[in-house]
Amino acid sequence: MKKDPASSNITSLNSPSNVVPLKGEIDLHVSPTVTAALTEVIDQKPERLVVDLSEVTYIDSAGLAALIQAMQKVEGYGGKFMLSGLQETVRSIFEISRLDQVFQIFPDADAALAG
Repeated sequence: MKKDPASSNITSLNSPSNVVPLKGEIDLHVSPTVTAALTEVIDQKPERLVVDLSEVTYIDSAGLAALIQAMQKVEGYGGKFMLSGLQETVRSIFEISRLDQVFQIFPDADAALAG
């Protein structure tokens, strides 16, 4: 069995903010794991949720759907949902799909938390 490339390490900060770093390829096979990790954090209703994609090398439509769903949940209770650290290949996927105009995207997690 292939190792889960999107093993998401959830880092809860001692503040009303959370950073969820993801890594590897976020595709149909691992998007349920990503959704579960994000839901675990979202259930705590953080004021801000930053998904750090700096170690993500690829994302497909299932991965994008997981992020969109998470953003809708966070915004639904009045929180802020942000992405950070998009590599060039991942950024181009967001630009082609015009999702760069939907998500708040920051160069890194620190900038997202400050913004």
